[in-house]
Amino acid sequence: MSDQPVALITGASSGIGLATARTFLENGVHVVGVARNPAKLDNAAEGLTGLPARFVPVALDVTANDSPARAVAQAIDTFGRLDHLVNNAGIGSPAPVHETDDDTLDQFLNIMLRAPFRLAREALTAFGDTATIVNVSSTYAILGGLRGGAYSAAKAGLNGLTLHMAAQYGAAGIRSNAVAPGVIPTPMTEHRLEAEAFRRMNHDMTPAARWGQVEDVAQAIWFLSSPASGWINGQVLAVDGGWTATKYLSEEALTAPRESTSPDWTHSGRPPKRD
Repeated sequence: MSDQPVALITGASSGIGLATARTFLENGVHVVGVARNPAKLDNAAEGLTGLPARFVPVALDVTANDSPARAVAQAIDTFGRLDHLVNNAGIGSPAPVHETDDDTLDQFLNIMLRAPFRLAREALTAFGDTATIVNVSSTYAILGGLRGGAYSAAKAGLNGLTLHMAAQYGAAGIRSNAVAPGVIPTPMTEHRLEAEAFRRMNHDMTPAARWGQVEDVAQAIWFLSSPASGWINGQVLAVDGGWTATKYLSEEALTAPRESTSPDWTHSGRPPKRD
């Protein structure tokens, strides 16, 4: 059994997940990194060599029925222990309720609620006397957000799961918390930030003087997984530069002439009524 703690991180091949893996490794935590794309995982592994701990890539789809058992077994087989779970894997580009079909709804719920639920359930069987779970939620689960749809629903469910686990397993030494990032430039959000209305909705309503970075979220996840947060349990921490907590508007927004926005970001109202 390894003397160093071990973390299982999903969505570890890019963006927030990759930054989180790097942060854990830099702090001496071995990482089992899960993602769907083997090539991206291999590239991530190459970039994480030479750090104080070891990164083990595991290519799998978190929605597959056998994924939780395979991922946890990899941690136990390789290192003999599991101490931290970070449920980070997700997808973006949601649509309003009236534009979301059942297949899309199921996809969002499966990846961002069912998969974390099942991974947590499996991890509970492997944890020792102390352990942590950090679920990566979203500011769109704290506030409604235009076009949140199934994404907001799944992430809000993840917040509820976090609170339940904090109460249910806290007395057993297992702390459960969530991090709710704002919109941060990553491969998942780059195309959305090309839309001026979406970009301004986030930039102009954030009092921070810069865009968030994946490292900002990774550091928050690490804090909630580390002994430094030993008496923090059942919290949802927004990492968003103040977007959810303030009614801030940039000077540019306050003085801009009124213009129509892209149809994708207007209040589109109800769908057409049936005859």
